[in-house]
Amino acid sequence: MQEEAIRRFWGMPDHIVAGMDFVDETWRTTEDDAAVCRVVLDVQRVSGPYRCACGRTFRHYHDYQERLIRDLPWGPWKQVWLLVPRYRVDCPDCGVRTEPLEWIVPHCTYTRRLAEAVAFACREVRSVRAIAEAFDLSWHTVKNIDKAALAAALNPPDVSQVRHLALDEFAIKRRHTYGTIFLDVEHGHVVWVCATREQEAVSRVFRAVFGPTACARIEAVSMDMWQAYENAVRECLPNAQIVWDQFHIVKKYNQEVIDRVRLDEARRCQTEAERKALKGTKFLLLKNPKNLRDEEPARLEELLRANRRLFIVHLLGEGLKHLWDYSYAGCAERWFDGWHRRAMHSRVEPLKRFARMLKQRLPGILAHCRHPISTGVLEGVNNTVKVIKRVAYGFRDLDYFFLKIRGHFGSVTAH
Repeated sequence: MQEEAIRRFWGMPDHIVAGMDFVDETWRTTEDDAAVCRVVLDVQRVSGPYRCACGRTFRHYHDYQERLIRDLPWGPWKQVWLLVPRYRVDCPDCGVRTEPLEWIVPHCTYTRRLAEAVAFACREVRSVRAIAEAFDLSWHTVKNIDKAALAAALNPPDVSQVRHLALDEFAIKRRHTYGTIFLDVEHGHVVWVCATREQEAVSRVFRAVFGPTACARIEAVSMDMWQAYENAVRECLPNAQIVWDQFHIVKKYNQEVIDRVRLDEARRCQTEAERKALKGTKFLLLKNPKNLRDEEPARLEELLRANRRLFIVHLLGEGLKHLWDYSYAGCAERWFDGWHRRAMHSRVEPLKRFARMLKQRLPGILAHCRHPISTGVLEGVNNTVKVIKRVAYGFRDLDYFFLKIRGHFGSVTAH
């Protein structure tokens, strides 16, 4: 009964533990508990024919050599090593080859169960260094285990169910390098991550990763008004309708209209009192009226009452957000025609330019009535990407960084 329990606890087929040694830092056996830093288990083979990697079995082996294999921590000991005899067979087809053992990672010096435990720990938003210290492993070993596990679980990506896609950029190196995230909106999975936001790179992802069948299945793509994304979608997704994202349109309005008019008005100021009234009003004008606090509502009302041009762009900016309240394209288009007419009669040139631009892109704006999707989920993804990058103090291996992003927002996410 006891031997059966030990065999089940050990869990390595055709092998048993024949002995156990407690060793110190110099790998010498010691009986001093305070000096013990690792445990070495003497493992012996007990049964079964010898196998070649090609599948052929043999009754006799060619030779063997004992190897130290790292295993899971046991109790208080982080370092547990297995002294395992690695047999070689003389295969007529393959030559002399080392027998593969299913519980040892090929070409590595650690067991599969250790690799699985490390990979599972890496699913949490923790640094590789912290996990390496927890398992008493090297940084490179943990990183290689995690990268291999993510690649095996995520590649190739499953794109068979993708119908609605969202594209957005994220900063790899702020103000220097930007990548692109491809998000399956319906399932919330990051399908792929691209190292740039250029048209050719995005088109290459559609051709090589998604393929023609998946590209033809995609019905809608939500994105900002970056020209490279638009060109790539029109080139590679024949049946997809572009849905311009509300958040990015409102953000563009704030930057190109409200902020532009505010700066123009500041330059027109003739007196110190006028300049003081406009000073520090940038975020007051851009802030959602529902989020105004304390004296801010009164200050905003006073500012808009004193400046006609700011009143017009602020009023039309707040009204523009209602365009996304409609679920019927005909009603939304009639509402936009009224908004566009008021904008063109405003005699505010930045507002007129923006209204003309929206008129040209109206089909993509009205597409939200049929496909109510947005890149809002991606904004949350981008925040988590920043956390992943900050915890790791940056990534030198971009492939590993992209796998970490996909792993956190995919099927291998930790619970």
